Amino acid sequence: MPGELTEYTLAEVALRNGGEGNPTWIVIRDNVYDVTHYMENHPGGSELIAEWAGKDGTKDFDGFGHSSDAMRILKTLQIGVLVVSDHAKNRSKTVASGQPKIAEDLTEAELLKKKRSKRRMFILCG
Repeated sequence: MPGELTEYTLAEVALRNGGEGNPTWIVIRDNVYDVTHYMENHPGGSELIAEWAGKDGTKDFDGFGHSSDAMRILKTLQIGVLVVSDHAKNRSKTVASGQPKIAEDLTEAELLKKKRSKRRMFILCG
């Protein structure tokens, strides 16, 4: 059917992380976007997109509060949707061990990096 979007798994998206000549895909609100060619045009810099390459960046994307122009651009980059089992509401909140990942599981360096990343996004795009 024309206009139908391809379904992808999170594992397939993870392979498109921009590394080793691969395209750069991200997930926003259970939709899959190919941002490979847009990265250098991103007003906040390509680093902000690269941080979410091959991952779900919904929380930070929504947390920033993008303009209506940004939303229009995003629509043009959509290549598919996540399979229903990988939708955010259906994902498990566990890591490989089967235990929930909590802040205590993160090293101090990881926590600091996470805090800096959010601040950097606000400064660059805000």
